[in-house]
Amino acid sequence: MDFKRITVISGHFGSGKTGIAVNMAFDLKKRHGSAAIADLDIVNPYFRTKDSEKMLSGAGIRLICSEYANTNVDIPALPQDIYAITDDRSLYSIIDVGGDDRGALALGRISPEIRRENDYDMLYVVNMYRPLTSDPESAAEVMREIEAACGLRFTAIVNNSNLGRETTAETVLRSCGYADEICRITGLPLRMTSAVQSLCPVLSGKINGLYPLVLKEQQ
Repeated sequence: MDFKRITVISGHFGSGKTGIAVNMAFDLKKRHGSAAIADLDIVNPYFRTKDSEKMLSGAGIRLICSEYANTNVDIPALPQDIYAITDDRSLYSIIDVGGDDRGALALGRISPEIRRENDYDMLYVVNMYRPLTSDPESAAEVMREIEAACGLRFTAIVNNSNLGRETTAETVLRSCGYADEICRITGLPLRMTSAVQSLCPVLSGKINGLYPLVLKEQQ
């Protein structure tokens, strides 16, 4: 997989964007050596990259997140070292952005510098099996809301449609038409369709751009 220096990953709550972000951070580290992952879900969510801190640190991946992550303090606080992403152009970074207004607005603090450098991708993660993005039109509307809040445009779609532990190969295959229709509505290309690694042998040859997810144990 080719990476721009900055890859922004966003999607509605429950889309699975954080799992995508963590997996891509490991791929980025293998390809470029220097890698960071920044968590801009600035109000404590149910799942965040902080959960994988020990694993990321052990791989030499820098984690940038709020000091209040994984606490019971519900304060919308930006990570103190977030500007390292734009200031240090030798650092390749993944930015995990919440799909609500506060997460997207946090990205807006550094989006002018991201646009100025113009070496970024912004990937919209979609999941057909989540209630508020279950049809292509609703998913496209959420995408536009995120763009308006953060001041950046998405560059591609990531189909991460899944039902958690109940996901089968058929679950993934059923979502392909949904993802294609989102691409048609938005005019964006499909960057990849993700699936847990155990399903990939069955899906291989049936889906273009198949991206195996190695599920990481939360630390």
